[in-house]
Amino acid sequence: MAHRISDVVYEKITGLKGDFSTRILYVTAQRHDAERTDYQLNYADADGKRNRKVFSSSEPILSPSWSPDGTRVTYVSFEQGRPAIYMQELATGIRKRLTGFKGLNNSPVWAPNGKSIAMVLSKDGNPDIYILDLATNKISNVSTHYAIDTEPDWMPDGNSLVFTSNRGGSPQVYQQEVSRKSDGEFITTGKPRRLTFEGRFNARAKVFPDGKSLALVHKGEGAADFNIAVLDLDTDRLRLLTSSSLEDSPSIAPGGRRLIYSVQGGKNGELGIVSADGRVKQRLPSAKGDVREPAWGPAIELR
Repeated sequence: MAHRISDVVYEKITGLKGDFSTRILYVTAQRHDAERTDYQLNYADADGKRNRKVFSSSEPILSPSWSPDGTRVTYVSFEQGRPAIYMQELATGIRKRLTGFKGLNNSPVWAPNGKSIAMVLSKDGNPDIYILDLATNKISNVSTHYAIDTEPDWMPDGNSLVFTSNRGGSPQVYQQEVSRKSDGEFITTGKPRRLTFEGRFNARAKVFPDGKSLALVHKGEGAADFNIAVLDLDTDRLRLLTSSSLEDSPSIAPGGRRLIYSVQGGKNGELGIVSADGRVKQRLPSAKGDVREPAWGPAIELR
């Protein structure tokens, strides 16, 4: 209730919707000894409080993603000895395995309309971007290239994807237009367009809600650190937001004014939050164990 009141006050003062009553997903890894590590997928309030378990396993859990309505999540689990993508309802705990192909099954991310999921598969030999249509269960390859294509995210209109590819010699971010046919198959429209040019490494891009900017992990020429940066798609200007040595997994709040990310390199990984202009930074209270793979959930409407 306090979070929802904060949203109302924030909107009254600024004219912008608040994100205090939103939720986050994250993974914790508790290492017991050299042979045993327990993994748990959790969701919590945006300030890290009131955390609840979604799923736990003795094998790694990766790439959590929210459905647009906030009722379901997808993630990668190694519980069967190799990666598979699962979908789970938060209210009931009911799980469904979406993919379990030989090789990579990774990076699921929901389309804005909630009717399809982009992901990375290597079932045909090379890691490519695929789209699963949930109504027909048809899976379409939308990045057939000999390079490694990974880490997709949707543009807000659902008509194109951004993804990481090393087709230019180093990891950089590209954009590919896609369209859905009546039978549930997705096809590409035009050629992919490279979006990042500054630095030797740009990856894990996430699109801002207005579609005008990307948050990404950036490593500059000659730099040793991996930092969170924002790329303005109109001006191609890239701004660093953070300054720790090893940062990863940016995710953007629904209003686009804050980002959450993981901070690695210390004894345990932590979650950090930074404003989109880089002026305000904070660390969330550390849960037990190593914390990683955050994903900021959608806005929750007041009822």
